[in-house]
Amino acid sequence: MSSPNPSLPPRWFIRAFWAGQRAVYSLTRGRLGLRRATDARWGMMRLHTVGRRSGAERVAILGYIEDGADLVTLAMNGWADPEPAWWLNLQAHPNATVDLVDGTRAVRARAAGPDERPRLWALWAKPGSDLDAFAARRSRETAVVILSPRDA
Repeated sequence: MSSPNPSLPPRWFIRAFWAGQRAVYSLTRGRLGLRRATDARWGMMRLHTVGRRSGAERVAILGYIEDGADLVTLAMNGWADPEPAWWLNLQAHPNATVDLVDGTRAVRARAAGPDERPRLWALWAKPGSDLDAFAARRSRETAVVILSPRDA
């Protein structure tokens, strides 16, 4: 059963974890730091976006689940209130690439619509998870982001 007010690690710890994840990926030249999504756990991918203001490449490592050919992630920013920069970048420039354990994939991002969001949210909210309680900490609805394959 999920807790009504689950505790989160301090913000500095969450940011340090993801910085460490990026460092592991870089130091091992991609041999470590990513993982496949399974029915039991979410995977980790490396997302390449174009900065909405700078036009420069930006990279983030994110959790994801699979929904058919699509990759699905949450724009949660460690459950902090502001939208994550990678999501703002994708809203401005939806074409991106992702690095997965088995290679690189060209994708196009979009927010899940009201008809598909509940089903995708439920895929993330495994029994016993505190997903809904964590999301309630934010002043806005957490976007469910769908990364669909782009045609070559």
